[in-house]
Amino acid sequence: MLELSLNETRVLGVLFEKERTTPDQYPLSLNGLTTGCNQKSNREPVLNLSESEVQQTLDSLVEKGLVTEVVVGSRVPKYRQRLGNTQFSYLDISLQEQSLLSVLFLRGPQTPGELRTRTNRLCEFKDVREVEEALQALTNRPGDAYVVKLPREPGKREARFAHLFSGEVTFEELENEAPQHFKQASHTNDHEERIKSLEEQVSVLQAEITDLKQLLDDLIQ
Repeated sequence: MLELSLNETRVLGVLFEKERTTPDQYPLSLNGLTTGCNQKSNREPVLNLSESEVQQTLDSLVEKGLVTEVVVGSRVPKYRQRLGNTQFSYLDISLQEQSLLSVLFLRGPQTPGELRTRTNRLCEFKDVREVEEALQALTNRPGDAYVVKLPREPGKREARFAHLFSGEVTFEELENEAPQHFKQASHTNDHEERIKSLEEQVSVLQAEITDLKQLLDDLIQ
């Protein structure tokens, strides 16, 4: 199983995102990749990497066979990902599975509903059930799982999923917080549940609007 740092997952996530959303600008230069890594929207956590840090990360990924350096036109080195869904991919995964992993790399643990919304620029899912099926495939990989389903938080309708490329996910913090959340949730009536559900939907819609704004910015640039 690959062991990737936060910087490595960020770089791989950005490369795949830009490959799908701005193919005319792909592969990416060091400058373009650094900008993508440090975006304040669609990223969790927000990073502030220097070009030298991104270059060190690229060198590590090239050594692992997950990134390829190419020279295009002006002889400025550019980079393309080889994690999945390419001719010589490291992983044998579908476009949908690659899209899910990339968004998990970029934004951390998310629910199937959030993932469906946030992957809509990368691939197509007919409904949330199709997202869940793809997540299940990533969870039940022969040998090592690529994704894990986290314990559902009290008061939440959907469980979140996290990738396993940066090591096993620990649930200690979630377990410590559970009693307090459960106590609060136990006093939540149906009306409050509906409000929470609407708030979550608004949050997802706001994320989608942010995605669209970023796409417009990328196109303008």
